[in-house]
Amino acid sequence: MASSNNQKKLALLVLAAGMGSRYGGIKQIDGFGPSGETIMDYSLFDAVRAGFTKIVFIVREEILETVKEKFLPKLQGKVEVEFVVQSLDKLIPEAYSKTERTKPWGTGHAMLCAKDVIREPFVAINADDFYGKDAFQAVADHFASDAIGAHAMVGFTLKNVLSEHGSVSRGIGEKDSDGFLTTVVERVTIVKENGKIISKEPEGDRELDPEAPTSMNFWGFHPVVFNQALTMFHEFLKNNHQNLKAEFYIPLIVNELIQKGTGKVKVLDGGNIWFGVTYKEDKEEVSRRIKELINKGLYPNNLWA
Repeated sequence: MASSNNQKKLALLVLAAGMGSRYGGIKQIDGFGPSGETIMDYSLFDAVRAGFTKIVFIVREEILETVKEKFLPKLQGKVEVEFVVQSLDKLIPEAYSKTERTKPWGTGHAMLCAKDVIREPFVAINADDFYGKDAFQAVADHFASDAIGAHAMVGFTLKNVLSEHGSVSRGIGEKDSDGFLTTVVERVTIVKENGKIISKEPEGDRELDPEAPTSMNFWGFHPVVFNQALTMFHEFLKNNHQNLKAEFYIPLIVNELIQKGTGKVKVLDGGNIWFGVTYKEDKEEVSRRIKELINKGLYPNNLWA
């Protein structure tokens, strides 16, 4: 059992190492708010006001200094801050390190890179998604009252998390009558077609339920997950180290915990608002929606003033 001191601690793990290939730039540090705020700024602001005590940034080497310069002055004195580099060879056993691969191993690998700096319950999020205050509060409340050591996923509604500008990849979940996740499947090509939501699969089109609880990579974990995930990752490498495109996603970890009965994942309400940038065309829409939230009084005009 964690000490009561640890119970009050809560870390935010920001996955900011992605390349932003479809977007055409480093979207994690692009300005969207009226005072040049990034999307990440809003997540950090929401986490701080929900009582998170530590922020951990997962970045790649090339953007490390930029991210430090941009975010450290805003957070200093408010929370503990750590920066961790996700590199291609981190946590890779020697036997699997000789590969032609050029990019790291996905979100599950990114999360594992933080295992030496996180000892408390933590939330893993994407840097380029706007999740809203309720999501951070829901997961903070979960860890404050969780008696059974359950992990958590903030559920978003599928129909609310698509892009008008192209296909998206989403983790589609199912839950049992007690609100625990039974499965989450990564569908990598989801589009809107003729009023339906379709997943383009190798074996043909699959229609999806517009109301399905969807993972937008807003996960809450107890730190026990790190050792479990590391074992899974080494198993994954054994089977995939020659596959240059294979990715070790967080939903793979979650599914295995559920299937083996080594972890329960509570689906939390709180996914009331989401927007993000996958494509360059999404930028204008994101800025407009942030402005709307400011006009409603949900955020100050200048976040860190």
